[in-house]
Amino acid sequence: QVQLVESGGGLVQAGGSLRLSCVVSQRTSVRGGLGWFREVRGKDRQFVAAINWSGGSTYYADSVKGRFTISRDNAKNTQYLQMNSLKPEDTAVYYCASRGAVGLGTSVRDYDYWGQGTQVTVSS
Repeated sequence: QVQLVESGGGLVQAGGSLRLSCVVSQRTSVRGGLGWFREVRGKDRQFVAAINWSGGSTYYADSVKGRFTISRDNAKNTQYLQMNSLKPEDTAVYYCASRGAVGLGTSVRDYDYWGQGTQVTVSS
């Protein structure tokens, strides 16, 4: 069973930074993509960022482009989300996800496995 465990969430002031980590217990595919999503209570889960198997290709939601950076370390089966210049509207539960398919996924249905989520709260 594949398990994903996020860490690194917390409370930060607007303009601050956080780095989220996600350890994947086993790779679903040698060339599988990874991604980050976020969810605010009462709203649909929203795409944040995606990365391909090599890390050479990434894609971001417009709302985080230029502020967030997704990366991965395949030797450690870990992906990261560096979040800079945080805004109150970035407050959400952040989920990492893994997929067996090659390439970038931007929809919830593109992913096979999910972490339990980590809370990020940005105060104004």
